[in-house]
Amino acid sequence: MSELHVVTGAFGYSGKYIARRLLAQGHRVRTITNSVERENEFNGRVQPRLFNFNQPEKLVESLRGAKVLYNTYWVRFNHKTFAHANAVENTLIMFEAAKKAGVERIVHVSITNPSIDSPLEYFSGKARLEEALKATGIPYAILRPTVIFGKEDILINNIAWMLRKLPLFGVFGNGRYRLQPIYVDDLARLAVEQGRERENVVINAIGPETFTYRELVEKLGDILGCRRRIISVPPWTGYLVGAVAGRFVDDVVITDGEIEGLMGDLLYVDAPPAGVTALTEWARQHADKLGKQYTSELARRRDRKVAYASN
Repeated sequence: MSELHVVTGAFGYSGKYIARRLLAQGHRVRTITNSVERENEFNGRVQPRLFNFNQPEKLVESLRGAKVLYNTYWVRFNHKTFAHANAVENTLIMFEAAKKAGVERIVHVSITNPSIDSPLEYFSGKARLEEALKATGIPYAILRPTVIFGKEDILINNIAWMLRKLPLFGVFGNGRYRLQPIYVDDLARLAVEQGRERENVVINAIGPETFTYRELVEKLGDILGCRRRIISVPPWTGYLVGAVAGRFVDDVVITDGEIEGLMGDLLYVDAPPAGVTALTEWARQHADKLGKQYTSELARRRDRKVAYASN
């Protein structure tokens, strides 16, 4: 019988690409998700189960028999209906459930430069989970991406959307802080490869190109034929503009924590690339669609039946 692999959020973004690759290898795939009714491409080949964080015994049963758990579960920002602290506690419950269920390996998606001492909840929360995973005794692979791009992406798409819509583009401060975007399917390939291993590893899952934020905006503008004047703005001004824009699109466009993380160079590491797909080449191939529509994080959470739109 083929192995059972469990992927969190296989009807969403990165989890979908992991599930695709696992199915292509002949594995049985189950997903645990809050969106069991979301439209998806798998035609019943991926069995959905609810997270059931409040009923850990059910979560254990959803994980029982799994060879590998691929964990992509997280939240991008704090909101009245979800928070980083909840995501941390829920993930701790899932790790404990995986141990009780006898899961043989966990491939966990983290973030570059996590730190328990970070004042940013995103980075301190990810650090706490890395330490908790190591303490379970389950063999693990920890993948640390920066920005993930692809057809269902939010950040790169919405930068492109603003370049299409606005006469100029503001960057926080001097814009010299760096990013190393990785293509979502490169991340999925890496995750599935690590699912076959047994060694405990921590991998900086970065792409082959490094940009300053200003360079990233400039290159996207060139590729889209929407080259705009780029101006430097104080971080608080950028946050305020983002908050105003968020009211128009009914979404959280940017958070103060995201601005601080960017400007703190936390989306950069000095490491060899793990991905092979260049963002610039990918953007050229998808320039006819990239940024044509705004992608809303909150809309995806409100409507848990519609498939994620492809940009």
